[in-house]
Amino acid sequence: MPDISSVKASSVMGTYNRFPLSIQRGKGTFVWDTEGKKYLDFTSGIAVCNLGHAPQYVQSKISEQLETLWHCSNLYTIPVQEELAAHLTKRSSADKVFFCNSGAEANEAAIKLARKYANDIKGVQNPVIVTFKQSFHGRTLAALSATGQSKIQKGFAPLLTGFRLLPFNDTGALQELNHDGKTCAVLLEMVQGEGGVIPADPLWIQELARSCKEQGILLMVDEVQTGAGRTGSMFAYEHYGISPDVITMAKGLGSGFPIGAMLAKDEAAKAFEAGSHGSTFGGNPLACTAGLATLQYIEENNLLEHAAEMSSYLQQQLQACLSNAGVHAEIRGKGLLLGIVIEEKAAKIAAEALKHEVLLLTAGPDVVRLLPPLNVSREEIDEFILRFKGILDTALYS
Repeated sequence: MPDISSVKASSVMGTYNRFPLSIQRGKGTFVWDTEGKKYLDFTSGIAVCNLGHAPQYVQSKISEQLETLWHCSNLYTIPVQEELAAHLTKRSSADKVFFCNSGAEANEAAIKLARKYANDIKGVQNPVIVTFKQSFHGRTLAALSATGQSKIQKGFAPLLTGFRLLPFNDTGALQELNHDGKTCAVLLEMVQGEGGVIPADPLWIQELARSCKEQGILLMVDEVQTGAGRTGSMFAYEHYGISPDVITMAKGLGSGFPIGAMLAKDEAAKAFEAGSHGSTFGGNPLACTAGLATLQYIEENNLLEHAAEMSSYLQQQLQACLSNAGVHAEIRGKGLLLGIVIEEKAAKIAAEALKHEVLLLTAGPDVVRLLPPLNVSREEIDEFILRFKGILDTALYS
């Protein structure tokens, strides 16, 4: 093989605006770069490592699976896939599960299901799916077309038709939900993560759910970032007392192993008959083992309750830290998906955080996003707050 150790230019496509950091190892709430420097990670791989990096319990289950079966075609029954599907339906409003490899694929599956349900079961030609401004549903073409952010869509015209954008949290706009009788489904996030960490308003959600039920519209909830315990419940929709027809999830489900899932109630799921959709790698034994182990660990160790408790503690400490620094900033979100609204300073704070050995994310120019693992400790939060004081002093006042 050729020696590439001295090659400086990356052969990886430049689709990511990367931080100047090469991460080599991770354990728990910390990662280490290639020079051995240790960082406190409050990103969790963008809400993927919900149990922290390389959790021992998941690792042990995957090691056992590595000794038996890595891949099996979905033309055969895969026992661990069946077990994970049963676990997910037991913990949700859904009856059936389709497995894939990512959040974008899960949303693609939901979009296809909604269209097929409309065409084959409801008899609606050229159906429309309503989505919301500032939403984010993925980078594949249909998910991109459903997304409510023009900056994400720039350069990819023509986008797919069949989507209608409405303002988020706007009760008046619900009058336009089905004005032409073509709306077959609504797709939304309970907390708009990439759009600025904006939670759905409870009263608005109740009105939306009522309208969908009355008009026979599928209520589809994108839980790609909020699922698997991120908000202090297994799914964020549980905070709102609704019962979605379709749920999508990925990210935190596999503790870093690529897995996505589209869950649906029986009435919607029957639109997908044999041959209507599929995936070569979706629901493979390794990914499903990781998913099942992740969910089992969350439940057996009461991490939902712990995440809710740590969310309250983190918000209290943040508010005190911001006040002491003379910063008036809104903190919003749910559970351990939190955003600090600091106008036009998010990128500067995230960049400065690296100098203090902390990993942070942004959600637009005005929001610093915090995503610590569900099992983050009080001591780790205290350490973060101590470093965050220095980050604020440098980023805002120097």
